[in-house]
Amino acid sequence: MTIAPPKNSDTAKSKKTAASPKVKWVTTKILDDVFTDEVSLFKPHFDVDYDAYLQRLWASNPEIYDILKNAPDIEQARDALYGYLEQSERAIFAVDNDLHILEKATVRDCIRVFKSIIGPINEFRTEFSALDSLWKLAREKRSELSSKISVGFILEFINLFRGVIGKSNIYLENDQVKKGIPEFLKMKGREAATVRMQILDDLGSSVQKYFKKYPSGLEEEVVDWRAENRSKILRYFGGQEEDWHNYRWHLKHVIKSAQPLLDLIELTNEQKEAVDKAVKNKVAFGITPYYLGLMDSKLSIGYDHAIRAQVIPPKEYVDKMVEHQKDRELSFDFMGEHDTSPIDLVTRRYPVIAILKPFNTCAQICVYCQRNWEIERVLEPKALATKSTIDEALAWFDEHKSIGDVLITGGDPLIMNDAQLQRILEILAAKKHIYRIRIGSRTPVVLPMRFTENLVNMLADFHQPPQREIALVTHFEHSYEITRESMHAVQKCRRAGIGVYNQQVYTVENSRRFETAKLRKDLKSIGVDPYYTFNMKGKEETARYMVPIARILQERKEEARLLPGLDRTDEPVFNVPRLGKNHLRAGQDHRLVMILPDGSRVYEFHPWEKNISAIPPYNYVDVPIYDYLEELAARGENIRDYRTIWFYY
Repeated sequence: MTIAPPKNSDTAKSKKTAASPKVKWVTTKILDDVFTDEVSLFKPHFDVDYDAYLQRLWASNPEIYDILKNAPDIEQARDALYGYLEQSERAIFAVDNDLHILEKATVRDCIRVFKSIIGPINEFRTEFSALDSLWKLAREKRSELSSKISVGFILEFINLFRGVIGKSNIYLENDQVKKGIPEFLKMKGREAATVRMQILDDLGSSVQKYFKKYPSGLEEEVVDWRAENRSKILRYFGGQEEDWHNYRWHLKHVIKSAQPLLDLIELTNEQKEAVDKAVKNKVAFGITPYYLGLMDSKLSIGYDHAIRAQVIPPKEYVDKMVEHQKDRELSFDFMGEHDTSPIDLVTRRYPVIAILKPFNTCAQICVYCQRNWEIERVLEPKALATKSTIDEALAWFDEHKSIGDVLITGGDPLIMNDAQLQRILEILAAKKHIYRIRIGSRTPVVLPMRFTENLVNMLADFHQPPQREIALVTHFEHSYEITRESMHAVQKCRRAGIGVYNQQVYTVENSRRFETAKLRKDLKSIGVDPYYTFNMKGKEETARYMVPIARILQERKEEARLLPGLDRTDEPVFNVPRLGKNHLRAGQDHRLVMILPDGSRVYEFHPWEKNISAIPPYNYVDVPIYDYLEELAARGENIRDYRTIWFYY
């Protein structure tokens, strides 16, 4: 495979379309999707034709517009809308309704969501009424709006208005969809198979086309580029070839300032300034020489965007960390670990699982680490908890024998020396009720040479099926992180019988079409099982990385679904603060309850205890879909590829 350096997608500008005639209010023709025609989706905010968006909104469903415009007050508008939605729902069950059955399913989803959004209880809980804003916009009372209404808000309702009348345009309502039965289902035998194969070949070719956009570090050309990087880094730090394979050498030369980066790769001015400010203000920062070697030397190459984003903090992140330096333990503990820690070093949210955190630093610092509030600095000398504190935490497990699965994390426990880790494993392994010990570590990704023969043999000694399992859980974020070195580390563990699993954080850096699907395939090729895909959420200091929940649901349905089952063994989850994981595909465990003025969706998440115990739900404000699509457009993506995102709730 030949890899051509792409244009720098991070600095690409979104294309602007020329002004077009205003949309005509026609109801006899299905309007094209909002990504292409009269209203340009992405313009500078100061250049947005707000009236054109509003006109498109009302044109998308004139009946709703009439209800809103003619209602003398909001309560009569609400009553009329409920009546309209109930009538619409009944209509899709009519015998003579010729919408495709899949489009009818979308109608039902949209009606359910619309009813929720205009529900008074949801207005009370979210302290905002989307219905009130729509009513005032329809009656041309913009001056009475309580908040500025964004284009993102309008686009949400353009799609919702269309959805409730079966004009989502997901299927584009062509003749084949109208008929409802594709040609191959009307055929038999080899003739049917031949027609079906052409459809599947087209889909498969499309997948491969996308996959070629995201090379892994196993590609020969990438291996060659990185060999040059390795030589350059070794010369810079005065190392020899054998040093590269010694994890202690890498730990000794962890990069803790901007200067080595400036000397070895290209940085933007913003990146340099952010690193300088982080270092000056003692915001944790660090990169292993090995991980630096995965970065492209030139910004114009651009395959390494996800790698840089892991460790080079954006300005907003550093500013927030500095602002909350004195209260960060409370400000940035989004998961509420302070409230789920029954004893120092232990976190517990589930009946048979607990987390043990004996060591709270890492070989390098990930910008969007969930525990950035407790990591002081990279390779903090006092990161290891005291022996007495560790012993007290380990003794706590004797009093809670329902716990059978212990995750040792931190920080990164594999930065401890072998003897320190072995002592903890020995004590845990002596507890007969503990049947699994997981090691949570990014060392396979950032320091794969840590997996020495001694470490792997020591872990294997405690792996004694069926009494006890040792498992390694890591964090590969992008195919570009997968290398021969990481593959060898994984294979050492696999040959010792130790399973290796991946937890991916789903961010703007790995959320393009088939980007995460490619990661799954590449992980399986080196022996790693995809385990969880975490929705990026909540932490304001890492807002730049966030992706709407709708996108992770879309990715799972439209991209992951095309892979073999063994490649898509991960589960997309939302980690509810203080409570635990909510499986996003389990639609019964979350619902959309409001659209805020900036286009943010508000979701009500039900805890895993649902149907077991009455635990209160959690309301979450998501990143606006419009803002996310705007970022994709700025990176050179064809946003028409994402047009169905609005209908994932």
